[in-house]
Amino acid sequence: MAGQLLSTAGTQLTTIAYPLLVLVVTHSPAKAGFVAFARLVPVAAFALLAGVAADRWNRKRLMIMADGVRALALASLAGAILLDQVAFWQIAVVAFVEGTGSVFFGAAATGALRAVVPRRQLPAAVGAQEARAATVRLAGPPLGGALFGLARAVPFLVDACSYVFSILSLLAMRTPFQEEREPETSRLRAQIAEGFRFLWSQPFLRTCAFLYGLGNFTIPGVLLVVVVVGQRQGLSGGEIGALIAAFGACTLIGSLASPLFRRTLSMRTILLLELWAGLGSALFVVWPNVYVLTASILPQAVALPVTDSVVVGYRVAITPDRLLGRVESVRSNISLLIAPLGPLVAGLLLSSFSARTTVASFVAIAVVLALWGTLSPSIRRAPSLDELDDDSPPMPALPASAATAGIESETDRSHHARRSRADFDR
Repeated sequence: MAGQLLSTAGTQLTTIAYPLLVLVVTHSPAKAGFVAFARLVPVAAFALLAGVAADRWNRKRLMIMADGVRALALASLAGAILLDQVAFWQIAVVAFVEGTGSVFFGAAATGALRAVVPRRQLPAAVGAQEARAATVRLAGPPLGGALFGLARAVPFLVDACSYVFSILSLLAMRTPFQEEREPETSRLRAQIAEGFRFLWSQPFLRTCAFLYGLGNFTIPGVLLVVVVVGQRQGLSGGEIGALIAAFGACTLIGSLASPLFRRTLSMRTILLLELWAGLGSALFVVWPNVYVLTASILPQAVALPVTDSVVVGYRVAITPDRLLGRVESVRSNISLLIAPLGPLVAGLLLSSFSARTTVASFVAIAVVLALWGTLSPSIRRAPSLDELDDDSPPMPALPASAATAGIESETDRSHHARRSRADFDR
C-alpha cells in the first residue's frame, strides 16, 4: 500500500532525526537513549489493548485515527523547533505519542494483510512488504540526516505529511479489513486471555515470541551506538545516516533474496542464521571503529527480513481472523516487552563506560540467543511452509486446559531472547 510505504519512509527520516535532535539540544547520549525508549515503550504498555481494539472495532478507522494522532504530534514538534522553543520533554512526549499510534496502527494492519492475501501467499506477501520497507530504510536515514542538517524541523514535517498521505490512501481503499463477525460481549480480560491461549498452544510460535524479545533489545541498542560513536568520530548527520542506510540496504538484499532462502533452507536454519549472525558485532570489541561496527551488523541485517517472511507469514496464516489482533498483540507484548530498554541501556552505558564495553554487553546477550535457539526443541521441530498448502481453515483457539496441557514450557528452563524489527515499525 503506497500510503503505508510513504509513512514508513517518514518514520525512517525521524529514526535518525530524533537522536540527532536530542544530542544537539542536550548533548547527552543517555537522553537520546531515553527518547528511543519513549518511542518503543508503548509496545509493552498498549499492545494488548491495541489487539483487542483491532478485533472489536473497524480496523480501517482505527488505522486512520492512529495516523491522524501521529501527524498532529509530529507537526507540533516541528512547530516548536521552528520557533526555537523545543525542550527535551517535548521530544520525549512526541516520540511516545508516535510510538503509541504505531502500536494501534500495526495491530489493525495485520488484519488488513490477512484480508487481501491468500494463506499460502502470506510468507511471500510479508517478504514483499519487507522489501518495500527495506527500500525506504535504505534511503530514509541518510535523507533524514541530510534534511536535519538543512533544517532541524524538516524531517519531522515530512513525517507528519507522510501520515496524512497514509490517511488519504486508506480512505481510498474499499476492501473490508475484517471478516463479518458478531460483536464481542465478553470482558476485556477474557478477550485478551483467548488470544494468549491460542499463542501459547503453538510451541513454535511461543518460542519465537521469546526469541524475539532479547533480539529486539539488542538491535536498537547497537544502532544507537552507531549514531553516538559516529558523532564522537566527527561524522556529519548525513554520514551517520549513510551508515544506518547500509543496514537498510542489507535488509533490502535479504528481502529480495528471501524467496530463494525459503525454497532452499528449512525454517529452523533460517532462524539460526539470524541468531548466529548477531555475534558479528564482537568485531567492534577488537577494533572499536564505527565503520567496523556497521560492517559487523550487516550480515544480521540480511537475515532479518528472511526470518520475518517465514515466521510472520506462518503465524498470520494459521491464526483465525477473529483472534488475529489479540494474538498479534500478545505476541508483540512478549517479544517487544524489553525492546524499549535496548537504546535506554545503550545510552546509559555509553555515558558511563566505553563504547567497547557497551557493545560487549550486547554481544554477551547475542551468545545466549544463539545457543538457546540452537538447543531449543521447539525450534528444532519448526514447521514447514508446505503446511500452508492445505486450504483447510485455521485451527480454532483452544480452551485454557487444552492450550496448556502437555506443552513443554520453554520459559521454565531457557534464557529468553530475540530481535525486532524496528521498527522498526513492524
